[in-house]
Amino acid sequence: MITLLAIDWAVVGIKAVQLLLCLSILVVLHEMGHFLPAKWFKCRVEKFYLFFDPYFSIVKKKIGDTVYGIGWLPLGGYVKISGMIDESMDKEQMKQEPQPWEFRSKPAWQRLIIMIGGVTVNVILGFLLFAMILFVWGERKLPMANLPHGVATNVISEKAGLKSGDRILSIDGRPVDDFFSLTKDVILDEAQVLQVERDGQKMDIPVPKGTINSLIKRKAQLVEPRVYPIVDTVVRAVTNFTQDSLVKGDKIIALNGTAVTYFDEFLKSKKELKNQEISMTVLRGADTVEVRAKTDSNASVGFNTDIYKQAGAFDQKYGFFASIPAGIHKGWETLSMNVKNFKLLFTSDEVKASESLGSFISIGNMFADQWDWERFWTMTALLSMVLAFMNILPIPALDGGHVMFTLYEMVTGRKPGEKFLEYAQMVGMVLLLALMAYAFGLDIWRTITGKG
Repeated sequence: MITLLAIDWAVVGIKAVQLLLCLSILVVLHEMGHFLPAKWFKCRVEKFYLFFDPYFSIVKKKIGDTVYGIGWLPLGGYVKISGMIDESMDKEQMKQEPQPWEFRSKPAWQRLIIMIGGVTVNVILGFLLFAMILFVWGERKLPMANLPHGVATNVISEKAGLKSGDRILSIDGRPVDDFFSLTKDVILDEAQVLQVERDGQKMDIPVPKGTINSLIKRKAQLVEPRVYPIVDTVVRAVTNFTQDSLVKGDKIIALNGTAVTYFDEFLKSKKELKNQEISMTVLRGADTVEVRAKTDSNASVGFNTDIYKQAGAFDQKYGFFASIPAGIHKGWETLSMNVKNFKLLFTSDEVKASESLGSFISIGNMFADQWDWERFWTMTALLSMVLAFMNILPIPALDGGHVMFTLYEMVTGRKPGEKFLEYAQMVGMVLLLALMAYAFGLDIWRTITGKG
């Protein structure tokens, strides 16, 4: 259980500002994708809004035929195109005779281009952002071949039948090349069998039911790289040394006189040693030193080991021209991930909507605690692809719903009636609002119970 007093409001503020800036960029560019082709095809655009404006606007100014404004409800944005059944539900306008500048008067192919414009911009933006991220910061890689000691297991992977020291070779016969894609691939591909090398022997490990659900629910990695217990940094705030002290580069070789080889062995050995003095034998250069320390209530000694750096993770750099195809590949990979994730909600026995859905609270929590431009632009690129995928779904009230009805008209030669379109829009809006309210309620519950 958490309380309002336990919330770091400075962190909440930083995340909220990042989320609002990200949404503003995505919404303005998405709506621009509708606005520009509408103007090219000589449709009258009555409004262009960042965020929604029920009852009042924060800012608005009319330029030509269009009112540009910022609403107070940050749940999206919209362009109001004359003669189009949209979020405004302007029934009075639809009762009038169609005018040449109205959306409904335009040929179906022009209406189709207008409707897919937002999704198109989001996809292009995602490609561009991923390319620039790879160009500026590169991409973190950890080849599985860099793990000679195999992996370190946790509660979930141990229940799945893995053991520390296993070398994971493939998932359902598909080779695993990069460690950072391992957990994602296990979840999205609903892995059935892991091929591992254990004590020099290759074997198949069936993935038991419940493993994927546990990974999603706990937001956990399946495994970590197995490395030595080498001190990278000492956390002075929680450290209470009583004899000597740990320093960067120390390698722990024994705990309370019992030899330990790997970091996961050290963690497991000290798990029950809470609030007591422990003895660590460390290798410091060519010397062997005894260090004593008092653990805290979590059995923490107060040092960190950079497991990924020790395992051989590196930042792969890209030149400007190389970053473009790499960014497009990353974008398609992200779109594919969204499709698989959406599919899991309807086809998997393990994935529960109540554990996968989230509102803007969940999205905001994905941003960094401190301002981090790499993380910010990565999140913006990811959400741009998510927005593109969600909007193209054939659901009334989304762009995909309008596209579906327009394609029906182009194939059959018959345009759906305006009354039908009105009711479809209303049903779609009700469903979307209900889903948003449900997701928001889930996030509030997670916050109150501390299960988020």
